[in-house]
Amino acid sequence: MLQNKIYQNFIKEILKTFFVILLGLTLIAWTVRAVNFLDLIVESGYSISNYFQYSFLNLFGILTKFIPLAFLLSLIIFIVKQIQEKEFIILWTSGVKKIKVVNLFFLVSCFVLILYIFFSTLITPLALNKSRSIISQNNYNSFLPTIRIQQFSDSFEGFTFIVEKKIKNNIEKVFIHDNSNTLKNLTSEQDENSSTTIVAENGVVEEKKMILFNGQIISSRRNNSKNEIIKFEQLNIDLKNLQTGTIKQPKLQETSTLKLFQCINDSVNKSEINCKENAKKEIVTVLNRRIVLPLYIPIIALLCSFLLIKTKTQRSLFLNKYSIFVLSFLILLYAELIIRYTGISKTIGVLFTISPIILIPIIYLLLTFKLSRESIYNE
Repeated sequence: MLQNKIYQNFIKEILKTFFVILLGLTLIAWTVRAVNFLDLIVESGYSISNYFQYSFLNLFGILTKFIPLAFLLSLIIFIVKQIQEKEFIILWTSGVKKIKVVNLFFLVSCFVLILYIFFSTLITPLALNKSRSIISQNNYNSFLPTIRIQQFSDSFEGFTFIVEKKIKNNIEKVFIHDNSNTLKNLTSEQDENSSTTIVAENGVVEEKKMILFNGQIISSRRNNSKNEIIKFEQLNIDLKNLQTGTIKQPKLQETSTLKLFQCINDSVNKSEINCKENAKKEIVTVLNRRIVLPLYIPIIALLCSFLLIKTKTQRSLFLNKYSIFVLSFLILLYAELIIRYTGISKTIGVLFTISPIILIPIIYLLLTFKLSRESIYNE
């Protein structure tokens, strides 16, 4: 009964440290990325509410990437803390075998593995897909934030503009060039191959509308040297049909796991962009990251368990916290590097998949052997 309570406290301590580290690393990386997402407001004109929704949902995409490292740090910290506070000695002297603690670490790693797969296969793709739909379903909120003084702006597809001065919503020396046919209704030239250029002395911007004064409209066909010029004193332009250059089609990382499997098995509509033949290699990489990569987490638990082995020098060169951490980190680095090529080479894909299947029993048997030798030596 006492041992069960001790094991429960161990599990709580490891998981508490794990979640604290995971949350800390995730929030740091998310804060940096959220700053980059400010371009949605500054360059694409989306509302602040859309920005916060998009940024928050991207938090789940960052979280899964730090799970292996957070688990490694939490387990190293826990073991070193227990060794320094002599907590493990109480267990050993009460007759508890070290292999039981190793099995406990392995059990916790299996829980983290399941947590990783749950997020990577279900929650993260769903959250990222939802974030992409926020961008695709909601058009930009205001044209004014996209205006930068004396700098060409191409935040919108086929629509380039520059102003010399901007004071609040008043602009001066305006130049607009439209290849997207958004402004073709301003001239008699309705051909899709035509382009429209507007030059104006000044103007006023109101959300998705622009009022220009004292200028001219120049329309031309791309294969024709003749231009149509129309002068105006006041011109009202409706900009609600402008399309931002933000990617609106879901990426592979934002596509559901089920749909990716359907793509691999050719059981989904081939016209969908994510299911084209040239995307299958990347799909394999994405699926390996979601399903196979978590299998490397138990390896970390077993490697950290070597810290339980007592050596003649207390902490030998190969069984101290620094060497174990470096070795475990190299395993994670190996997995992260090789996974990028699993979709390109079948050999690398097989190597990546079987590595944890081979390493886990080998490391466990080696650990069991070392612990048995230690117990014989102590006797």
